[in-house]
Amino acid sequence: MSDPHGFAHSHAHLKKSKASIAAQRGQGSADSETPPEPKRPWWKPDRASISSAVRDTWRSTVKVFHLVWEVSPKLTLGLAIATLAQSLTPAAQVWLAGALIQAVADGIAAPADMRDPFVTRVIWLGVAQFGLLLASQFLQTLGTVCQQLLQEGLAIHVPLKIMAHAATLDLSDFENAVYYDQLQQAQKESANRPVQMVSQLFGLVRSVVTFATLLALLLGLGWFVALLALVAPIPAFISGSRYGWWGFQLMRRQSPQRRMMNYLTSLLTTDEFAKEIKLFTLGDYFIDRFRGIADEYYAATRDLLLKRYWRGFAWSALTTLASSATYLYVALKAVAGAISLGQLTVFTGAATQVGGAFQGILGGIQGIYEHGLYLGTLYDLLDRRPSIAAPANPVPISRPFTQGIEFRDVTYQYPGRDELALDRVSFTIDPGETVALVGRNGAGKSTIVKLLGRLYDPDSGAIFIDGHDIRDYDPADLRRCFAVMFQDYATFQLSAAENIGVGDVDRAADEASLARATIEAGAESVISSLPKGLQTTLGKQFEGGHQLSGGEWQKIALARAFMRDAKDAEILILDEPTAALDARAEHDLFTRLNTLTRGRMALYISHRFSTVRMADRILVLEHGRLIEQGTHDELMLENGRYAELFELQAASYR
Repeated sequence: MSDPHGFAHSHAHLKKSKASIAAQRGQGSADSETPPEPKRPWWKPDRASISSAVRDTWRSTVKVFHLVWEVSPKLTLGLAIATLAQSLTPAAQVWLAGALIQAVADGIAAPADMRDPFVTRVIWLGVAQFGLLLASQFLQTLGTVCQQLLQEGLAIHVPLKIMAHAATLDLSDFENAVYYDQLQQAQKESANRPVQMVSQLFGLVRSVVTFATLLALLLGLGWFVALLALVAPIPAFISGSRYGWWGFQLMRRQSPQRRMMNYLTSLLTTDEFAKEIKLFTLGDYFIDRFRGIADEYYAATRDLLLKRYWRGFAWSALTTLASSATYLYVALKAVAGAISLGQLTVFTGAATQVGGAFQGILGGIQGIYEHGLYLGTLYDLLDRRPSIAAPANPVPISRPFTQGIEFRDVTYQYPGRDELALDRVSFTIDPGETVALVGRNGAGKSTIVKLLGRLYDPDSGAIFIDGHDIRDYDPADLRRCFAVMFQDYATFQLSAAENIGVGDVDRAADEASLARATIEAGAESVISSLPKGLQTTLGKQFEGGHQLSGGEWQKIALARAFMRDAKDAEILILDEPTAALDARAEHDLFTRLNTLTRGRMALYISHRFSTVRMADRILVLEHGRLIEQGTHDELMLENGRYAELFELQAASYR
């Protein structure tokens, strides 16, 4: 049996070798098949990679903008207007500050009887400066409000998109670890990044406008000063972009570790596993396992963060040096009398802010690129397409069925497994017939049910219902023909009415249908014992929840299966319907089975031969092959595998 969580490995194996850790971090190893590529100097970028990054970033930007627009066009426009309008305020503030200081200086220098015009000018410039500052604060507040509301909207919108898309995917997707990695990454990264990316996009445009207006002011001082302010931030930008890409690759490699850490956390924090963890004293074992994985995770993350931010600090010092040199140059020019006091204010303010504006441009490009990398996991998830879909012109389902079910040479193999789950299996079920599937665990019984419900498609052969290949039907319409209870039935942490009603959502609020299904499943005593009857929340995850025993949960699951009556669901499938029931409940269900299956094709999967022998026909599976079929009496006379299994079980009751 497979071990999806890897608990079969000893705790000692958590301490990986240096070579495996290096490989996990993407550093390669001495004996790896493909030697690592030589590091390319930052001043010699790969043109093909740059072109690809630009294309990917542009596509990601378009997708994110569309995603945010879906949440609220008004808020998106509000954020755009507020952000872009702020792009003009820095240059205006610098110019006003210079004009105000120059007016003050001119007023001081003027004779006392000629100062009134300068006073008036100072007052109007002061009022204008106040108005500009107030407008800037208003725009900043407007942008913040729009961004926060968009972020809250996305926190609802994106999970809904993920849920809606997940509902269309195949069962095989949910059995694939890659899907769960994509899902976790998408859920983690899509909460804030879309709004941040759009905000940075608008901020990039704002920085471009601000930079252009400030640069125009600074060019009056000298072209070389403007060039220095332009060039200084570039090394820090290149360094940050490289580490952003490495951080994204590290995040992807660490996704299985984060998922395992989340799983181990759930083991010790939910009631589902609490009994066995306490009885087997597994608390320290799982905590140690978490700590071992977390130490590796933290070490890799720490190494990248330290390199990124300390090197970023070193390159940013170059920008600071350029700003300080510009300040010194302007100050010396003012002392020499080459520029006025007002010009001194304008040039120093422009020199300070033009560097920041250019850094904003480079940081905006870097941020958009990095956000796009992380959001790529969301797009990858939403781009997954089901292989099982409705045909272009589906065959309509006619009621009632005039023909039954036929498996014709059906073969199926689960991905990643060597053995066949089903090997050329053929059988029929006639309308109104009850068939039981018998066999050891792994014989292929549940696979037949999944193929019949078109949760998978066979690798070869075909399945027919009412004379048509099931691939000719719309899967959603086909599945409405089934009433099913799986052995691993769902225990929804919802009300009892919802737990039963979801078996037929069109009648979920119909009290008569709920009552009928409850009676047919023998669940009346369960419902009557609940504090609020059908309105009682089941499970312990929510306040006021009422936990049920295994047998009580199974009765609820049976009632869910019986929500669809024989007119709507002509195929009844019960997978181990009495596994958790006590002897009396099992007997009561047996006495009603003939009534409950009347007018339906019924398929039972059971290890209890007291149930199996009631079927019209019994199919015996072994290693994915159909080896025997017939009635109970016929199979007992054959004295084959069925008779052997029946006698083994009967002997335990003697």
